[in-house]
Amino acid sequence: MSGLLDAWLAEVVSTPGLTALRDVADARRRLLDDSVAGRPLVETFDGPVVDVGSGNGAPGIPLAVELPEREFILLEASRRKCDFLERWAARLPNVTVVHGRAEEQSVEAFGLALAKALAPPPVAAEWCLPLVREGGGAILWIGASADVEAVRRAAGRLAADVRETPPGFVVLAKTGPTPPGFPRRPGMARKRPLA
Repeated sequence: MSGLLDAWLAEVVSTPGLTALRDVADARRRLLDDSVAGRPLVETFDGPVVDVGSGNGAPGIPLAVELPEREFILLEASRRKCDFLERWAARLPNVTVVHGRAEEQSVEAFGLALAKALAPPPVAAEWCLPLVREGGGAILWIGASADVEAVRRAAGRLAADVRETPPGFVVLAKTGPTPPGFPRRPGMARKRPLA
């Protein structure tokens, strides 16, 4: 990995409030390596990429370094986390930081949305898919216990299909325009999940 990503990882681990991980080797595996593992999936979609709930920058920053020709938008609701992300975006010409919530963004503007450790997968799908244009997709990093059928049901209500589920991921393909009523107002996806 590049020296830039080593520096990013060290700062993530040493900055309070960005991760509970304090061991750099563990952080490398869970934040850096896990993010970069999504690269082959990201490369199957065209257009700008939005990392929803970017937080400490995983997966957006590692993928932006690996794919310098792609445009990445790091979307984060916490102003303090945006300050951290903006310091790193200044080093990466293909990265822009947007302070805000997914539910408040203009819809169907991106080719791909990413979500890692954002929310339960059906909730993450609801936050990501309205941001993506028809023909685009969403990639969710998931744990071994994730209910893929719940994600499939949520995706179906948002004009998307589960395309594949390689270990650790769910890939959603946007098959039509976002249905009326989505995105729902802030807080509703968590309060009343679609699946």
